[in-house]
Amino acid sequence: MGRRHAKNKLQLAQVGSHKARILVGRRACLPNTHPHPVFASAPSHLQHYSLYLANPLAQIGVFMLASALMIWRLQAMEGKGFEGTVLGTLIMPYCSGFANLVFAFVMSRAGGKGSTVLENCLVNNVTNLTLILGLTTLCFGAAAASGSSNGKGGARTKASGQAQRLHRLDLLFTLVALFLFTGTLWALAKDGVLDFYDGLVLVGLFLFWQVLHVFEILKNNVRKNSGFHWSIVLDLLLIGISAYGVYKSVDYLVEWVSHAKSAYFNIKNLGWLSGALMVLPNAFIALYYGYVGRQDIVVSSQVGDGHICIPMCIGLFALFDKITIPGFFQIGVYVIAGAAALHFLFILLMGRLPRALGVVLLAGYGVFVYSGVVQQ
Repeated sequence: MGRRHAKNKLQLAQVGSHKARILVGRRACLPNTHPHPVFASAPSHLQHYSLYLANPLAQIGVFMLASALMIWRLQAMEGKGFEGTVLGTLIMPYCSGFANLVFAFVMSRAGGKGSTVLENCLVNNVTNLTLILGLTTLCFGAAAASGSSNGKGGARTKASGQAQRLHRLDLLFTLVALFLFTGTLWALAKDGVLDFYDGLVLVGLFLFWQVLHVFEILKNNVRKNSGFHWSIVLDLLLIGISAYGVYKSVDYLVEWVSHAKSAYFNIKNLGWLSGALMVLPNAFIALYYGYVGRQDIVVSSQVGDGHICIPMCIGLFALFDKITIPGFFQIGVYVIAGAAALHFLFILLMGRLPRALGVVLLAGYGVFVYSGVVQQ
C-alpha cells in the first residue's frame, strides 16, 4: 500500500509538471499584455488634474463655467414659451440665484450659521441693486432706453409701444414685490431673531409670488395660442448638469474659506465673500442684456434674483435653524429699500434708468461696504 501510494503521488507530480510546461508554452505564444503607456499613466493624469481642481481659482472657474452654461440655455428658452420680463423674473433667478440656495444648504449642515446666510443674502441683494445695475446703467442706459422698436409701419410701432408699456408695468410690479419681501423681513427681524414661523411666512410669500408668474405664463400662451417647445427638456437637462457643477464648486469653496488663515479669506468674512462671488452670474446676465438693449430683462433679472435670497433662502434656512440678526442688517435693508425706490420712481416717470442714476447707485454700494466691512 505504501509503495502504491508513493507511485500515485509521483504520477500526479509528473502530470502537474507536464501541464505547467504546456501552460508556460502557451503564455509564450500569447501577445504582450502589458498596458499601453498612455493607459498606464491614466491614474497619474487624473491625480494631476485633481490637484489643479483642488485650487480655489480652479473651483471659481468651474463655478463660472457652470453658471455661463445655465445662462446660455436660459437665453434659448426665451423663444420657447418664456418671454421678456417673465423670463427675468421667474426663470433666470433660479439659475443665477441657485448658488445662494446651495450656500444656504451647505451652511445648514454645519448648524448655527444663520447670520452667515443672512449676510450672504444681504450682500447679494445690495450688490445686484446698486453695483451691477449702477454699472450697467452707466454703460448701457442710453442704448437700452430705445428698446427694440426698430420695426417699420404704424401697426408695428404701436405694437412695440404697447409691449414696452407692458414691460414697464411688469418691472413696477416686481419692484413692489421687492418692497413687500424686504419690508416683511425687516418687520419679522425686529425681535433680533428669525425662527420657524418667520420662515413659514417668508417661504409662503415667495411661493405665492411664483404661482402668480406661472399663471401669467399660461395666460400668455393661451392668448398667443402657443405652448412649450419639446427641446425645453434638453435645456433643463443641461441646466441640471450646471446646477451640479455649481453645487460642487460652492461646497469646495466654503470648505476652503472655513480653513483658510488669511486676514481676509476666513470664516469670519464668509458671508461677504460668498455674496460677492455669487453675484458674478448676475453680472453676466446684466452685461449681456444691457448690450443687446433689453433693460427690462436687466432690471427684472437682478430684482428677481433678490427674491431668491429675500425671502426664499432666508425663509428656508429659518425653517431648520434660527437666524440671529447681524449688526449691519439695518443699513443693508435701508440700502435695498432706497435703491428699489429710485428704480421704481425712474421707471414710473421715465420708463428707464438714466445714466446719472448709476453714480448714485455706486455711491450707495460704497456706503454699504464701508458700514459692513470697514466699521464692523
